[in-house]
Amino acid sequence: MYSGQEKEKWEQEIQEQIGNEVLQAIDREHSLSDEEIWEEIQTRVLKMGQKRYLTVEEKQELIQNIFNSLRKLDVLQELLEEEAITEIMVNGADHIFVEKEGRLQQYPRAFSSRRKLEDVIQQIVSRMNRMVNEANPIVDVRLEDGSRVNIVLPPVAINGPAVTIRKFPAHPITMDKLIAMGSIPLNAAIFLRQLVQAGYNIFISGGTGSGKTTFLNALSQYIPSDERIITIEDSAELQIQGISNLVTLEARGANLEGRNAVTIRDLIISALRMRPDRIILGEVRDAAACELLSAMNTGHDGSLSTGHANSPQDMLSRLETLVLTGMNIPMEAVRSQIASAIDIVIQLGRMRDKSRRVLMITEVLGIQDGSICFNPLYEFIEQGENAEGQVLGKLEWSGSCLQNQGKLQRSGLEVSYE
Repeated sequence: MYSGQEKEKWEQEIQEQIGNEVLQAIDREHSLSDEEIWEEIQTRVLKMGQKRYLTVEEKQELIQNIFNSLRKLDVLQELLEEEAITEIMVNGADHIFVEKEGRLQQYPRAFSSRRKLEDVIQQIVSRMNRMVNEANPIVDVRLEDGSRVNIVLPPVAINGPAVTIRKFPAHPITMDKLIAMGSIPLNAAIFLRQLVQAGYNIFISGGTGSGKTTFLNALSQYIPSDERIITIEDSAELQIQGISNLVTLEARGANLEGRNAVTIRDLIISALRMRPDRIILGEVRDAAACELLSAMNTGHDGSLSTGHANSPQDMLSRLETLVLTGMNIPMEAVRSQIASAIDIVIQLGRMRDKSRRVLMITEVLGIQDGSICFNPLYEFIEQGENAEGQVLGKLEWSGSCLQNQGKLQRSGLEVSYE
């Protein structure tokens, strides 16, 4: 009998040995299909099994791991294929962490070497015609399935290459699913549906990992199917469903000479010439806030966007800062633009039990005494914890009604709160 460490070491040595043999076979045969590569690996593993007993399951796992290391993304491939995993974090070749069912845990496997990890990184970026190296050590790309990848190389990453992959579900989470998960109650979802259909400009705010993109995808299902929608993102992540007249735009970084970049601001300006009914901006993080507010203020009602902040007030304050980085105008004018452009702010949060909830839905009223005023419509009321540590509570109507009902009246809709 072999100990767990001895077995793991043996498997790693066999993977490297068979992998090298197959690579030599590829060189001799010039080009082999995936099926031929699989057969080459299988033949060698079966021969290896004659020297040491392996169960059928162990043989299949060994074949799959070697194939992944040659034609896929090595140890990352099995993580990408596991639907329950939502985030993958690689901290150098020896440490991999995953987020599964809302909780972080260390993955028992690792890369065979730092060189193998670097090979996988180059494989990822080359598929998107991007480049990452010591001179340009940070890059954001996406995989073919839409997963978002951030890569940081040494010397910036002290402990070795760092790779963070945000996975997205093959089937977008709907508002019905969010209701079933307890992220939002039915009455608040119906209220938001009426606002989206009426063309209110809605901003989704929250911290990292609070579910902003997921919620934006779910909210977009309420957009009337006969409208023309243009989505704009740094890295394409949105999964808009049910809209046939849909244009998806993605920003592009500069090349090695620092040229040919296409920014979010460029895309928003271009989108305004494409006859959109609504513009959906994946996330506001720079001076593109200027163009977004301009679009919201010039007839593109029903536009949606997200941003990082801990409260609706913080979100609009951050927008002020972002606008001022792109325009030299008085603060009073900036606040006036923001207050007239954004109708509703939805605040999301991640609770201590790792659940994601809608914490607040608030109306932006306007300017009073130089400050933006809010009308809280729904607020999350916590009611303690149960025996399993799950946070108890509900998003409840504050009793305050929507004051700006002009868009609802023009759409022939009425809101219900409870």
